[in-house]
Amino acid sequence: MFIPDFQSIFLPLLKACADGKEHTKQELLPMLAKQFGLTDVALSIKLASGKQGMFDNRVGWAKSYLKQAGSLEIVRRGVFRITVHGLQVVNDNPQPLNVRYLKRFPEFVVFNAGKPKDESKFIESASVNPETPDELIAGGYKQLREALAIELLDRIKSVSPSRFEVLVVELLVKMGYGGTEEDAGRVVGKSGDGGIDGIINEDRLGLDVIYIQAKRWEADVGRPEIQKFVGALAGNKASKGIFITSSGFSRGAVDYASQVNHRVVLINGAMLAELMMDYDLGVSTKDVYTVKRLDTDYFEED
Repeated sequence: MFIPDFQSIFLPLLKACADGKEHTKQELLPMLAKQFGLTDVALSIKLASGKQGMFDNRVGWAKSYLKQAGSLEIVRRGVFRITVHGLQVVNDNPQPLNVRYLKRFPEFVVFNAGKPKDESKFIESASVNPETPDELIAGGYKQLREALAIELLDRIKSVSPSRFEVLVVELLVKMGYGGTEEDAGRVVGKSGDGGIDGIINEDRLGLDVIYIQAKRWEADVGRPEIQKFVGALAGNKASKGIFITSSGFSRGAVDYASQVNHRVVLINGAMLAELMMDYDLGVSTKDVYTVKRLDTDYFEED
């Protein structure tokens, strides 16, 4: 899906402000999106962090760079307008208008010179790099998480079946089920047969219970195993069950689970690894990076 890089937005953004009026980013987003021919699907694409639209983010960075180059000025919180310098750039209509072009302006040179070495390197490489700093951070985080998920799943598949069942219970407890690990641990293996590996309270008060099946398999779990599990739920007059495997589920298994009257949640190996990372089970924190932004409210005067 095509989304223009932030440097490609420089000139259209300046031209949109060439009327000399005050503008906001949110006001100009629809106009710029239409100019680039972006569909609703393209506009719905978010950064890897999932917190901001990619096009929205790139317009924000384009505005920031043009401000540092002296082509836009901030009037007040969230409001900006073009400068005389910016109008001259529009009149010159450079092709392309990119970071390399901005380096000819003293304001941008001063801005770049005052940056830390690593950030200056990013600005130097920005003329050939279509990604914004936010995208690079989010993309790097996503790559690290994907690599950890693969490593985690490999380790999960190496544990014994009994250890896998304990792992499953510990995860469900961390997710808020079963009260305490001691309470949850007592129910594992009590049913012993009929397609049930354990039972755990749905909440701390034990108002309802969830039946568990845990399979440390390499091959995908097929429909017969899900049928057996649903039959066990019916035999125990239970309405809810979680089937967790270190592998995957066949299409037949997934279709069957979605059609039965019982509420059956299927968790495959990839989802299991994601949940373990989300709830800090079997992983530890290596580094923490805090990204800050300007608090414009702090500088408001009554």
